[in-house]
Amino acid sequence: MSVVVVIEVESVGSGARASLVSREVLTFARGLGAGDVHAVVLGEASPGVVADCAEQGVVAVHVASNPELQRYAAAAWAAVIEASGRAARADLVVAPGTNRGNEVLAHVAARRNLDMAANVVRVDSVAPLVVERQVVGGAALEKTRVESRVRLMTMAGHAVEPVAADSPGAAEVRALDVTIDPTDLRAQVIRTERREAGDTSGLTGAKVVVGAGRGAGGPAGFDSAIALADRLGGALGVSRVVTSLGWRPHHEQVGQTGSRISPDLYIACGISGAIQHWAGCSSSRTILAINTDAEAPMVTKADYAVIGDMHEVLPAILEALDR
Repeated sequence: MSVVVVIEVESVGSGARASLVSREVLTFARGLGAGDVHAVVLGEASPGVVADCAEQGVVAVHVASNPELQRYAAAAWAAVIEASGRAARADLVVAPGTNRGNEVLAHVAARRNLDMAANVVRVDSVAPLVVERQVVGGAALEKTRVESRVRLMTMAGHAVEPVAADSPGAAEVRALDVTIDPTDLRAQVIRTERREAGDTSGLTGAKVVVGAGRGAGGPAGFDSAIALADRLGGALGVSRVVTSLGWRPHHEQVGQTGSRISPDLYIACGISGAIQHWAGCSSSRTILAINTDAEAPMVTKADYAVIGDMHEVLPAILEALDR
């Protein structure tokens, strides 16, 4: 039995590395004890990416160099994953539970009529494949069985800690011969724009996110949240009501219709914690809620809570950090 893990690449300094959640998935896949672990890289297979795969015990890194793959196109990337699965004779394909990971693997499932389980947090058995996964925005866990011959699943962020293998893998780079059908390029990213300094960037990859909701009070009420995010080297996230009111841009939104985040620490300020918002932040390792309502859903679900006004609590935190 062999497993193919989909690797997402992120820029680190002047190079490229396997993303944190990709390294988590590699550890997760290796822990299944299901045989050889292969990787398919959606992006540049830089020396750093190959080294990350080797550290995780990967036997082979599959790469397609088609120029059409320079831009993100879910259907085209799905074709690459299919080719990797055939090359590795894979019984199981696992991707990160990110927006792209879920989208690309869903394309694979639809194209090949295969079973797929999204946002898995635990595997109870490999043959047959029985998993527990997050549903209802992470508010509940569902146990399900994946029965197709080739099984597909995405792993929820922070389901495991990334841990190096006892001995490194060969991580042999193998070129994939993939023909991209023009119809697979009908929907693709045609332009990316770098946000200006001071804007939230890297929200989904941030280790600390400071969230602010209706409790901010208006467009001018985010200064202390932004200052705390900057001080902690993190990013600002906001609730849907904030973007609906036009107080902050949509790219900062956390939730079911925004970004799904999995930071080490999420500080939710003045956010009630509706199920749609919880869907985007429930994978956070630790949640601190700051709210005047002790019965707010975010307060009751958080690991820690401060009952108070964010406009009083956040300046006090910043002052304490200054000391």
